[in-house]
Formats: sequence, C-alpha cells, structure tokens
Amino acid sequence: MKTAYLDCFSGISGDMLVGALLDAGLELRALEEALDSLRLPGVRVEARREGRNHIHGTRFVVHVDEAVQAERSLRDIRRVIRESGLSERVKARSLDVFRALAEVEARIHDCEVENVHFHEVGAADSIVDIVAAVLGVEALGIERLVCSPLPLGSGFVKSRHGIIPVPAPAALALLRGVPVKDAGLEAETVTPTGAALARVLCDGFGSMPSLELEGMGYGVGSRDLPDRPNLLRIVLGEAAAEARSDMVVLLEATLDDNPPEWTGHLAEQLFEAGALDVWLVPVQMKKNRPGVLVQAVARPGDRDRLADVILRESTTLGVRFQLMERRVLERETAELESPWGLLEVKRARGTDGVWRILPEYEACRRVAREHGLALREVYGWVYGKAKEMRDERGEGKD
Repeated sequence: MKTAYLDCFSGISGDMLVGALLDAGLELRALEEALDSLRLPGVRVEARREGRNHIHGTRFVVHVDEAVQAERSLRDIRRVIRESGLSERVKARSLDVFRALAEVEARIHDCEVENVHFHEVGAADSIVDIVAAVLGVEALGIERLVCSPLPLGSGFVKSRHGIIPVPAPAALALLRGVPVKDAGLEAETVTPTGAALARVLCDGFGSMPSLELEGMGYGVGSRDLPDRPNLLRIVLGEAAAEARSDMVVLLEATLDDNPPEWTGHLAEQLFEAGALDVWLVPVQMKKNRPGVLVQAVARPGDRDRLADVILRESTTLGVRFQLMERRVLERETAELESPWGLLEVKRARGTDGVWRILPEYEACRRVAREHGLALREVYGWVYGKAKEMRDERGEGKD
C-alpha cells in the first residue's frame, strides 16, 4: 500500500504540505492545470527552490491580486469547488476540509455553519492550498497518510478579528483527539488550514510506520525559526507486511420511531457516503420501546459527511462520535481464472507474511445468479483454489 508519512518537526501549514508534495514528485504543470478549473480571478501559483538551515526543498507560493478578491462563505466555496473540473474525490475531500473548518469557526464565533464567512482561511490562496494538497495526495497515488504528533507553538498573532492566541482557536479545536506536543517556541507552527488538512486527510497519527522507502520531499515554510529548520518532510514508500494501526471514528444513533424500510435505506446510504462498515443492533430503549442502534465505522475525515446522512435519513435528533484505534491487515483485490471467467477475490497478508485468498461476496453472488449455482458452491471453489495455491507454494508445511 502506497503510504506517506508527514514528519512535522516544525509544524504544518497548507503551503508547506503542497511544497512537500511538489518536492516529492508532484508536477507543477499538472497542478496548475487542475487549479485553473477553479476559475479564481487574479490568482497564480509558483514553486521555487529554497533552503532552511542548508536543507533545500520546495516553497509553494500563491500570488493573489487582492483587489479582485471577495469574502466567501462556505456556500460560495462549495460552489467554486463543485463547478470546477476536479475529480469527484478531490472535490469531496476538499469540501470535507472546508466543512471541518466551518464547523469550528461556527462554534468559536457562535453562528450557523452556513453563515460562516471565511477571511484568512477563505481567501483565494487558502482555497488553492487546500485543493492543491488534496489533489497532490491523489496524484501521487498515496493510499494512506500518517502524521507525526504536531508541535504547537505559543504567543499571539494578528488576525482579521484582532490579536488571538497561538495556537489559533480554530487550529486547536480541529486537533481534538490528535496527538500534540509543546514546540517550545513562540511562533505559529500549526495553522488552521494545516490542522484541517491533517485532520481530514490523515488516517493515523504517531510514529513512522514500517516502509520500503521510495522517496521524500521537503516543503519550505515562509519564515525562519530560531531553533529548527522550518520544513515539513514527507516520506513515501510501500507499507511493510504487518498489521497496521490507524484511527477510525465510530458514529452511532439509537432509533425507536424509525420505519424499518428507512433504516435499511439509511445503512445503504452510509455505505455510499464512505462508511467502512455499518451494522444494526436491536435494543430496548426507554419506556420499554424496542429500537435499533445504528453504528458506522469511518475514517475521521468522513465523520461529518456520515453524520449528515444519519441526521437526514432517520428520525434521530443527534449522533454520537467516538475516536478509536484499530489494527488491520494489508489487503487488496485480485482476480482468479475460474470456470466462469475472471472472478474477483480478496487477498489479505497476515503478520506471518502469508497471503490468504478470500471470497468477495458481490462477485460470487453475481456468478451464482448468472450460472444458476448455490452461493456456497462458488465460495467452495474459491476456498479450494486458495488451498491448491498454498500447497503449490508449500506454505504452512513443515
């Protein structure tokens, strides 16, 4: 699995992340062409080589003609991104980042999410930073992004709202549940944009996972820091064959007045919105009412989108969240030559390094229906083929 590790020894910002991705191999021309589809007036981007403490990397700079810019709400930003020529995945994940920012800003300023007006964050340069970072992760084929604990500076900075403490309130709110540490210096090391990108794009925080190293890049920050190079390092590689840990969020709601057909539809909608798993549990609720506990597991960045689905598609008035760690095996899809043509299966590699072949339900069901077979016959063929392949390789034998 193509994995990237963000080594944030000096923190993270949107422009530093884009710079690191460019330094690791993202093509500036391809980035420019994609960003042009946003049709933001008076905006151009530049990538240039710069060094900090004699370590050179790429500094990503967005040049903006402020005379033609306007203050934007979440609704305005949503329209800009949706009407662009970006891929649907880049659009969705970019909007997830802005949604996360809007929600914390709404709580801080005590207003509705849709009424949040972005100033620093909503300016054209930040729209470019966020979209470019999401696009870069996709363009480099990064399947999993892991981030180091984030070093938080201290002091004060000047904003559109006046003098505010560091970390900025929005950045701190976005890092709830994320490992952080004291940076030991008076400077803004983690910006709200950087915090939002880390929160939405990363599915794990902690030490570097085991990798077969393939490349790296350095994103250069705009300032010099007194005690360390102001750089963001990204390390790229293939994840080693071991069970890995990542962070997921559990969403749940209890329903005692939801029509059964709505509940089934809700489960389907959650899967379509990106849930990793969904299950329904019968429960006994207050006043002895029978009900259903709806639970869904998702990546942290997909939390808000799935919560919206639960609130929209059911009668519940609230959704509970719980951030948790899980251990998962490396897995992938593959195809086997079967009596019925190519058949898609799942492959999972155990901690002993041995690959296991497992039936893929939808593919087996399709074959069973098309050929008038019992589902268990197709499953049986897959298990038999898997054993035959293991025996040929001598796996599991003394």
